[in-house]
Order: sequence, then C-alpha cells, then structure tokens
Amino acid sequence: MSDFDLDTVDRLLSTTRAVRKRLDLDRPVEPEVITDCIRLSQQAPTGSNMQNWRWIVVSDEERRAKLADIYRAAGGDYLAAAAETATDGQIARVMDSANYLAQNLEKVPVHVIPCVKGLMTSENSVGEWSGMMGSIYPAIWSFQLALRSRGLGSCLTTLHLFKAKEAAEVLGMPDDIMQIALLPVAYTAGTDFKPADRPPVERIVHWNDWGQKTPPAS
Repeated sequence: MSDFDLDTVDRLLSTTRAVRKRLDLDRPVEPEVITDCIRLSQQAPTGSNMQNWRWIVVSDEERRAKLADIYRAAGGDYLAAAAETATDGQIARVMDSANYLAQNLEKVPVHVIPCVKGLMTSENSVGEWSGMMGSIYPAIWSFQLALRSRGLGSCLTTLHLFKAKEAAEVLGMPDDIMQIALLPVAYTAGTDFKPADRPPVERIVHWNDWGQKTPPAS
C-alpha cells in the first residue's frame, strides 16, 4: 500500500505545464528556492550512477539579456513566422506562446541551463546518446516538478543550442561541459493549471507485439 496521497501526486504530474505567458516577470525568485529544487533533482537516476549533472543558474541581468539575444538569433525569426502562419488552433496557441517567450526571455528572472559533464558528437551511437540524455532528462523533469510544487513555472527550450558556443562564452563554461536545454524560471501568475488535452492512452500503447492494441487478460 502506498504512503503517498495519490490525488496530490497525480495532480502534480498532470498539471505541470510548459509555462510561458503566465511567468511572472516582475517577481524575484529567491536563490534558495532554485537550490532546493536542484537538490531534489539530484535524486533522479543517472546512467551507471555517473551523477554527471551540472547546472548553470543565470540571474544576472546582463547575462540574461545576452542569452536572450542568442536565443532570438538562433530561432526568433522562425518562432515569429510560425506564430503568424499557424492555422491549427492548439498549434497556433503554442507558437504564439513560444514567440512571446522569445521576445521577453531577458525579463524572466532566472535562466537555468542543465548540463552534463562530457561531450557527444555525431560519431556517437544512438545508444550512447540515449544513455547521456537519459542521465539528465529525469533530473530536469524532477526540477520542473519541484518548481511547480512551490508555485513556480518553467518550460524546456533548446533553441539556443544552435548557438551553444556563443552561450558558453557568455557563461565562461569549460570545453568539456555540454548544455542540454534552457529553462526560464519564474513564479507563475496563479497556480490553477489543468491537464492538457491528450489522445486516449489506448491509441499509443502496444502490448507485447506492435499489432496488439488491447492488454492481455489479467
């Protein structure tokens, strides 16, 4: 029998959204809150128990502005065009939200960049890439869940990685550290997030064989 309050856990898991427009750009974020959330993220599993997570927390206004410029140079035009041309309702809302974030990224009080120690290239196998990403993404999601439970929000972005070298120079990063994402972090305007509209789970689950869509008899 589980000791967890499943209603609370399920609500946390199902309402931790990618937050952009509802980030509070004016409320400061206390450094100890970020530290606490990263501390919790360290309990996530890593491949071979390497614990090769590294985190850069950027609260300095000048560096945030430089990262925002890099982000827009990497994908700002694409986001703006996509927001203008998207016709599907849900996609249009997402692109509009992403474009809003790009145009206001420097105003978000904290940028958190999860990293790993060690570099990967196109020469590495799919298995090696999967192992490396699998050693950091569980920690990223734990970090986001911890933020949500404390009234903060974030979203996982990767556009700046197209200019990762420029970002590394801004942040004084050593050559053996690989950036994985950039998470803008702030308190949220309200906490009344809801589960997203997703397809029925039966549509995406296969049992024992790709052609088998119904579970075996229990």
